[in-house]
Amino acid sequence: MTAAGDWVWWRDGVLYQCYPRSFADATGDGVGDLRGITGRLDHLAWLGIDGLWLNPTFPSPNADWGFDVSDYRGVHPELGTMADLDALIAGARERGIQVLLDLVPNHTSDQHEWFAASRASRESPRRDWYVWRDPGPGGEPPNNWRSVFGGSAWQLDEATGQMYLHNFLPEQPDLDWWNEEVRAAFDDILRFWFDRGIAGFRIDVAHGIVKDRELRDNPASTPDDRVQWRRLGQRPVFSRNRPDVHEVLKRWRTLCDGRDPAPVLVGETWVHELERLVEFYGTGGDELHLAFNFVFMEAPFEADVLAPIVARTEELIPPEAWPVWALSNHDVVRFPTRWADGDPRRARVAMMLLLTLRGTPVLYYGDEVGMPESEVPEDRILDPVALGESGQRGRDGARTPMPWSAEEGGGFTAAGVEPWLPFGDLGAANVADQREDPGSMLHLCRDLIALRRGDTGLRTGRYAQVPAAPGAWAFRRGDGALVALNLGSAPVGVEGATGTIAVGTDRARDGERVDGALALGPYEGAVVIAA
Repeated sequence: MTAAGDWVWWRDGVLYQCYPRSFADATGDGVGDLRGITGRLDHLAWLGIDGLWLNPTFPSPNADWGFDVSDYRGVHPELGTMADLDALIAGARERGIQVLLDLVPNHTSDQHEWFAASRASRESPRRDWYVWRDPGPGGEPPNNWRSVFGGSAWQLDEATGQMYLHNFLPEQPDLDWWNEEVRAAFDDILRFWFDRGIAGFRIDVAHGIVKDRELRDNPASTPDDRVQWRRLGQRPVFSRNRPDVHEVLKRWRTLCDGRDPAPVLVGETWVHELERLVEFYGTGGDELHLAFNFVFMEAPFEADVLAPIVARTEELIPPEAWPVWALSNHDVVRFPTRWADGDPRRARVAMMLLLTLRGTPVLYYGDEVGMPESEVPEDRILDPVALGESGQRGRDGARTPMPWSAEEGGGFTAAGVEPWLPFGDLGAANVADQREDPGSMLHLCRDLIALRRGDTGLRTGRYAQVPAAPGAWAFRRGDGALVALNLGSAPVGVEGATGTIAVGTDRARDGERVDGALALGPYEGAVVIAA
């Protein structure tokens, strides 16, 4: 880990997740694209963003909207060209912003040339790049594994008489990561993008790419298990979360550490125990740089639940590792709906929490204006999760177009053009209106980022929780900052607060002097800087 006094963009800065199809449409076809993102880089620079993570940009048939990759070295034509991506990287760097891509190594599209070769015959040199097995005597699957999207995780290929593994859609066959040729191919893919100026990757399903070598049956779920496991009827003990995945992550970290500057690896580590989460940082910081904490994201918005998760994370994470926090992403309900239940006060205090914890904050596009989950009519649903048999909620509502303004087209696309997913309520939260309102969520977000950037304690200082009344959560960052958050519906007082409110969720309190006790109304927060 770099010394605390040295600026490290992915540790000290703020990352921003962008779903390219929904960020900005420069061509007027209703689909966001790379040129649209380039045209909005000034917004990210004004906000104070240091790293831009793009959800999948690779060519794809879009069975799972980019997470079924047909070419790891190209750009999807709907999103633009390689020249467009190069221009985006260059434009971002001019503004001090690094660009990360989304890597999907667990599976490819069934239209990838690797899979076409693999399924051509049992004797194909690429056959064992994927997981193929003979069906059982009665034609049943080789084991009991279930797809995350519903149904068996095995698909029969009539031509060769074998079944291939797909932990997601049948159009997303799983690669066999026990094959050294697969590992070497991805080494080359990483090098290709690093050479083009990509500053790192967010790794999709980082916890699940290596499967049990013996393909043993998963055990049945129990009534006490997570709802996702109960829905599947099994615990995914052997189909993902295998310890062997750490060998792959160590290998990729070596590729990163051999470069100057070293690219960053961010993992989608969808595990449900903090003890398992911290393992993805490796020994001595030799695996992921950042591992997403879904235990935190999936918890209810309650101080007595979230504070112990943060405390336990701080206790377990190795000293050379660094936490990462997010409130929303492309797979979960947006936090102003999920956590705040539409209450702007709760959304504002959640934003203050995100930007003051020790660790790297990640904003999902629209978080900065408090963009709520959108309602998507049944006839506009595109997400295979909602269209399939999994019984899960769809993810389309978290992926609708960015509300740049309340005008027709939302500033996202040309007036009169129907976007690929419908707009939410453009008047409820949009960039243009909030840019003009210094009391808005947008300005709160920007001012918290600026405060964090200018205060070493808030960036890299230790986290130390301090006593607070029920419903409240207070902690110190470094020696000079106290963060006090009321996540409850009753007023509270926080003792030991001495200094000046640098930023409050109630902006009228900015600059207020506090001497010994800080009164907070329902769903109110403040950052007090000692002076």
